[in-house]
Amino acid sequence: MRYTPFGTKSGVSISRLGFGSMRLPMTEVEGKQVVDEDKAIPLIHRAFELGVNYIDSAWFYCDHLSEYTVGKALKGWRDRVYLSTKYPFEKDYTLRQLLEIQMTKLDVDYIDFYHLHGIGAWLLTSERRDEYIRELTQAKEEGLIRHIAFSFHDKPEVMPQLVDLGIFESVLCQYNLLDRANEPGMAYAKAHGLGVVVMGPVGGGRVAGMAPETAKRLGITVRSSAELALRFVLANPNVDCALSGMNALEQVEENAATASNTDPLSPDEVAGINAAMEENKRLAELYCTGCNYCTPHCPQEINIPTIFSAMNNDRIYGLHEFAHSQYHQIGTNQWVRGKKADACTECGACEEHCPQHIAIREQLKECRAVFEGEC
Repeated sequence: MRYTPFGTKSGVSISRLGFGSMRLPMTEVEGKQVVDEDKAIPLIHRAFELGVNYIDSAWFYCDHLSEYTVGKALKGWRDRVYLSTKYPFEKDYTLRQLLEIQMTKLDVDYIDFYHLHGIGAWLLTSERRDEYIRELTQAKEEGLIRHIAFSFHDKPEVMPQLVDLGIFESVLCQYNLLDRANEPGMAYAKAHGLGVVVMGPVGGGRVAGMAPETAKRLGITVRSSAELALRFVLANPNVDCALSGMNALEQVEENAATASNTDPLSPDEVAGINAAMEENKRLAELYCTGCNYCTPHCPQEINIPTIFSAMNNDRIYGLHEFAHSQYHQIGTNQWVRGKKADACTECGACEEHCPQHIAIREQLKECRAVFEGEC
């Protein structure tokens, strides 16, 4: 595993690959979805064994259960791994109250990197901005958190404004082959001493980027498009760590091997990728990270992430048969729950909660036309 200084403010070095715990393996117990810890904990431990020393969680992940599992997985590893989680701005709790609850869930005495979760321009003018800063600073002074950070989903031009608040030591943001809007903000953060972690480098462990045939045509030698996507992210000098939501052993093994590769993409290879991405720029209009923020707010229980994943498989990779099968499995078994695109009433609730600002209603119409032959 390769390691790099995590900005100039934190004073620590982290692995080039981080473990994202938003998509841990789940199972059903007594009618409820819970983390399958018999699978999840060994996956995390394997990542640690392969040199991963940064793990990220959050209050909402895995139906509020991720932090419990991460805490269990840290037993015996706590002094070798940096722990990251996030304050979710729950209206019924102060920052300090939530922090203490999260530390209890994680069963730790301190959190290494504590993020304000998904902040944006609203924080700059919020009446509670100074309160949040004061509580974070106090918690750091007491040793409950080691470093103050933020995760980001707003418009790219907002990131430098948040960096300029001067309290943050690292930022977590979206960045990959299909979504490069944050590149200027990442460079600004890096130049101001912040560590930079990127989320979704390989689509949450799913295949992302481009087909291997395309890579071959561009003269790029990779075993999979997931490897290409991760190598592309790590080739950016402003990226310290690529955070991947891994839920299968093969993903852990492949990503760790890629992050251990000391041979980065060459400038010519990066240029080839850039050219290919420009050719497919229109595909980014459908780009979906699978974050699942939209789904709980859909009154029709439409499985939007799976629908969009199927559309990407159809459009980007040309996996037409697989994509149609993926789409038509929705709602047919306990593993792929929810409804298909034809259930959409165009209420717009999903779009209000989409960090990527996708025109979901219009995209669902396109998906329905492709997979059901209807407009």
